[in-house]
Formats: sequence, C-alpha cells, structure tokens
Amino acid sequence: MNVTEHQLLEIPICMLHGDTRKGAFPTNVKSTVQYGENLQALSVALNTVGAVSVKRTHEILSGVFNIPIATGTISNMVKRYADAVSETVNRIKQKITESGLGHFDETGTRVDKKLWWVHDASNSEFTYLDISPKRRHLGMEQCGVLPSFHGIAMHDCWTSYWNYKDCRHAVCCAHLLRELTGLTENYPEQKWAAAFIDLLLAMKKVKDKAVEAGKESLSYYHYHKFDKQYDKLIKQAREENPLPVATEKKRGRKKKEKILALVERLEKYKAPVCLFIHNFKVPFDNNQASERDIRMIKVKTKVSGCFRSEDVVRDYLKIMSYVGTAHKQGRNAYDAIRKAFSGCPKFIFA
Repeated sequence: MNVTEHQLLEIPICMLHGDTRKGAFPTNVKSTVQYGENLQALSVALNTVGAVSVKRTHEILSGVFNIPIATGTISNMVKRYADAVSETVNRIKQKITESGLGHFDETGTRVDKKLWWVHDASNSEFTYLDISPKRRHLGMEQCGVLPSFHGIAMHDCWTSYWNYKDCRHAVCCAHLLRELTGLTENYPEQKWAAAFIDLLLAMKKVKDKAVEAGKESLSYYHYHKFDKQYDKLIKQAREENPLPVATEKKRGRKKKEKILALVERLEKYKAPVCLFIHNFKVPFDNNQASERDIRMIKVKTKVSGCFRSEDVVRDYLKIMSYVGTAHKQGRNAYDAIRKAFSGCPKFIFA
C-alpha cells in the first residue's frame, strides 16, 4: 500500500506587493482522504462481476491490503461508478435500439423481498439490462428498447413479445428443443415430437455447412424439403392430439392442453421458427440473452439473496451493462472499470 500526500501551498511571487500564487490539487483528488483508482476498480469488480457481497469484499480487501476499508465505502464506490457510466449505458441502449438484430429475455430477482423482473436487450456488440416490477408488456415498455425497435427480435416466444408489430420476430429454437425433449420423455407416444427435434437439428446442420462454405442462403431443394417436412409434422401432431370434445357447457374459452398449445404455436409461428435458415444473420438460439448476458443476475441473486433497494439493483445493472459491453469489445472487466474511474467510460465505443 502506497500513501500519497498532497499539500496545498501558497508561494509569494512579489515581496513588494504581497502577491502569492496558490497551488491546486490534482483533478482526481476530491476528498480529504480517498482510495486510488486501482483499489476502487478492484472493489467494484469483486462486488459486481465477481458477485461477492459488500461484507465479504470488505473482508478480502482488508485482509489483503491491511487497510480498514469500510462496507459503506465500498457501497459508495459502486454508486459512484454507476453514476460515472450512466451516460454511456444510455448510449448502449440507443445502439441496441437502432441495431438490425436484438436478443431479448427476462428473469426474476428479489428486490427488497419482492419479485422484480430484469429485462435484457443485447446483441453481439452491446448489452443493456434494466429492471421493472412488471414482467409482461408493461415491463417491456418501461425498459424502453422494444417500443422503438425495428430490427429482428429474437426471443423465447413469450406472448408479450408479439405485441410489437414494428419489428420482425425470430423464435429461439433451443427453447423449442427443450420443450420437445420434455415432451418425448414424458409422453413417448408423441412420435411427432421426436421427428420435429430431428427436423430442427437437420435445418441447423445444413445451415452451418452452408455458412462454412461461404454461402448466404440455402438451395431451393432444401427450402422446399424443410417446408414440406414442417407441414407434415404439424399435420401428424394434429392427428395425434385432436381437439377435446366439450362435455359440459361452461362460459368462457376452454383451456387447451399443453401439447396442443405447443402444436398450435409451432403452426402459427412457422415463419419466425424457420427464420434462421432464411436469414443467416439470425442465430439458431437466443443464448446470447438467456445464457450469457443474463446469467450473472441469477448468480448474484443466489449469492446475495436479494437486492436491498431499487437504487442498488439499478446501479448493479448499469455496471453489468457497461462491463458486458466492454467484454464484447475485447476488454476485460477490471480494465473497463478502471477506465471509467479515470473519466474515460466511452472508450468502449472507440
């Protein structure tokens, strides 16, 4: 640990008239006593990217550097850093809104012992995370990306996403594979489900080979073949799962079985499901959002239990949006955090 002392001096420059010249502190010195950028960056990295609690961060740093750094000081560091990157995060949000392809997902977390929803909007270059007490359409509106998004929206087929008509939709086939796999394991008599899994994987395999060969589209033969197989399997699924016969007259719409609901979803959203073979810029899955960008929220929730307040979770999401974007630009988390503390958070756009 190195301690640097700055003293403010007044130097006389004219003995006759008594004029003096007064020094000035460095621009980064703003408190009577403060920690350096390296320690501040390490504290924020441990508490956010490392998902270490404030108390444990205090214990680690106090033990390693032999300094009595307080838990309140660590919390203030995180708050100052979130404020420092706030403008940059708003620019990240704008970049995703204007992009041609976006990945969208949501996950729950606890805020002051209540269930809130973290909404993720991301692509291969940028990550934007926001939070709302609402999960559905109202939550998406509050987070503000989808209402102005006009590109291709990749998601898990959650009903609320279809409210946005100004963008083109793509369905995550990895989610469909999990549903179909569960169907084959619990209902072996559903032969169409196993065949549909084979169809999706065959489509992915043909596309991957075409991409490796430098092609931008599939042949007419493959498009025609996959189209016929898709329709054939939907017809088979309909035959294996006919509409239930109404035995009682009840008011309202009859609830559909889960299997039949999946069949109707696959039939209705055939174009979004198959979009990844028609547009090679569209990936097979939505793992960019559901597995990579939003996973740390679940880790942080599991370690900490919950966030103490809305302000705390919003600061955390600002930092994770910034660090996640920096990582996609080839920057490590510690370096990105240190750059922001030094007053250069916009370096990730360089």
